[in-house]
Amino acid sequence: MEKSRSTTVVVVRKDGVTCMGSDGQVTLGVGVIKHTAKKVRKIYHGQVLVGFAGTAADGLALLERLEKKLEELRGNLTRAVVELAKEWRMDKALRRLEAVLLVADKSHIYLASGMGDVIEPDEPILAIGSGGNYALAAARALYRNNPQMSARQIVEEALKIASEICIYTNDKFTIEEL
Repeated sequence: MEKSRSTTVVVVRKDGVTCMGSDGQVTLGVGVIKHTAKKVRKIYHGQVLVGFAGTAADGLALLERLEKKLEELRGNLTRAVVELAKEWRMDKALRRLEAVLLVADKSHIYLASGMGDVIEPDEPILAIGSGGNYALAAARALYRNNPQMSARQIVEEALKIASEICIYTNDKFTIEEL
């Protein structure tokens, strides 16, 4: 089986609204096998947004573990993400998972990886995946230069721009807000 390619997930928090979106494309080898995959979800009673890039099964497994950590820690997102990253890095089976997570609530945005990374950005904008750098650059420019744009509008436009550049990103978006 050939390796599946990544995606684009972007998150922006602005004016009290946190918005996360992703494209829907799933690529296997040199072909697109799905156009409408849902890579962004609300978890923990609708209070946390999670998006993943990488292998879908791995991303979903990590998403489930994060939700369990949130339940155990009564919604403390910072502790839950740190605990997940520690477990992910230390556990032999988890260490093999090929995914990166974006996690956000109304106050925090984090990137979590299997390398033990837990990164909170300087600005309330973050993106991952093969089109992540394109979406991140677009979102930063829009955020800084268009004060009238909402978080959702910035996410939509950043994804649109990434989909025009990255061949592993399409224009079938899933967008969630808090």
